[in-house]
Amino acid sequence: MRIAVVGANGFVGRALAVALVEAAHDVIALSRHAPEIAGADGRSVDVADETALQSALAGCEIAFYLVHSLSSKDFRARDRQLAAGFGRAAAAAGLRRIVYLGGLGHDPASAHLASRQEVGTALASGDVPVVELRAAVVLGAGSISFEMLRYLTERLPFMVCPRWVRTAIQPIALADMIRYLIGAIDVEPGVYEVGGADVTSYREMIAAYATARGLRRRRIIDVPYLTPRLSSYWLDLVTPVDRRVSHALIESLGTEVIVGDHARTDAAFAIEPMGLADALLAALAGQTLEIDHDLLRRESGLRDGVYTVRVVAPLKSATPARVDSDLQRIGGSYSWYGLTFLWRVRALIGRGVGEHWKLSSPTEIVQGAAVDWWLVVRRERGTLVLRAIRWFPGEAWLGYGCDEEELVQVGSLRPKGIPGFLYWTLLQPVHRRVFQALARHRVARAV
Repeated sequence: MRIAVVGANGFVGRALAVALVEAAHDVIALSRHAPEIAGADGRSVDVADETALQSALAGCEIAFYLVHSLSSKDFRARDRQLAAGFGRAAAAAGLRRIVYLGGLGHDPASAHLASRQEVGTALASGDVPVVELRAAVVLGAGSISFEMLRYLTERLPFMVCPRWVRTAIQPIALADMIRYLIGAIDVEPGVYEVGGADVTSYREMIAAYATARGLRRRRIIDVPYLTPRLSSYWLDLVTPVDRRVSHALIESLGTEVIVGDHARTDAAFAIEPMGLADALLAALAGQTLEIDHDLLRRESGLRDGVYTVRVVAPLKSATPARVDSDLQRIGGSYSWYGLTFLWRVRALIGRGVGEHWKLSSPTEIVQGAAVDWWLVVRRERGTLVLRAIRWFPGEAWLGYGCDEEELVQVGSLRPKGIPGFLYWTLLQPVHRRVFQALARHRVARAV
């Protein structure tokens, strides 16, 4: 069917749009900036513009409403206003259903959770039937809550936390959240509470994340008098996430967010969600596969716990065919990479912490082949993407891609604990120069 995803550039919205495309639906992906999602019709629409919104929704049967205004000053009033306008536009466009993702919590005191539920009420007051799913933290790379958990656990072996670390919470895996959202197309309109298999706490989530990443146990001391506001300032120093959004989220951490009515949800959806440990592993594995596929589109900087350096070198007298031919020659020698001496030094450092690099050259460079200390995760004409095997600072990627005019080289690192963070931070001043030299070497070999 023809389905609109409103807020398709968001964390859940993008994953949902991809899943709907894979399910062979005709997807209209709407956001303030036109989403670029393979197989979907991405359109730029301001949700506040009801006329433009009605036009974009024309011909759709279902709309998923995934819009929140946490970054605005008076976001509660803004959210109610946008939801009411969307309801009117949806009715005028002839939609038969709206699916909305809201937040759990019984009579929540926090403005964030209260706003989530007010939006559901505003949508339900319109003329289009609404299915409202209420959830707690959605575990997946890119979720603000997940990124806060990631940075805290990765960077701090010891932490002083407020008492909200013991607040009961029922997180849900992104994959399960998408299953519930798609399932909401066919259930009776109304409010459904959804969550993962485990009721846990933020303290236990930190411990579970450390286990999933193979980190040492994190030690936590509760300080009862550390208020959410004070803790938000402390988190600003550790977690490089959007402060306007994170502060609103931290305010809600004192409210229990657990599923109260299991029976109604279970009867309607017949979904068995995964537990906390599996959800965390799925989030990390999902990000790994995403980077495998999209490495060459990543920009320099830090995003979702992954550092990236991207450099471009003009091909000049080289040709894409020559570059591709040279990519096929990887393996068995440090000289292929360039800056041979530095690679040898890096290998010696790694040996001191348990790494054992071994130069090797397979008969053919294809996806799944092991070459040197890499696994080939993508190999197409003009493209080679490698993921490091047993890289002590964390998971690392190195990728090359070329067209008629330039060679693109991208390196990424998902640090593992403090050693990974320090490794990247200490080498950051020289990373770009080193990568530029490696890219020029790649072109020179092709010539």
